[in-house]
Amino acid sequence: MVVQICIGSSCHLKGSYKVIEAMQRHVKENGLEEAVQIKAAFCLGECTRGVSVRVDEGPVESVQPENVRAFCAARFSKA
Repeated sequence: MVVQICIGSSCHLKGSYKVIEAMQRHVKENGLEEAVQIKAAFCLGECTRGVSVRVDEGPVESVQPENVRAFCAARFSKA
């Protein structure tokens, strides 16, 4: 599973690095290092929605630092 997190200007200002850190922590705490790969992306085309995140080739979703755990639990439990 590949997770792309936008680090472009808008998403950076909305906390993309906090989202990355929280996802990396979740992956490590749950032993998912072999199943989940986190990558930075420069633009996923949803600049107004918040930190843009795409799992594999799925839809771009908005993730905030406050809801990273819920996002990860819903998507990574399948990894």
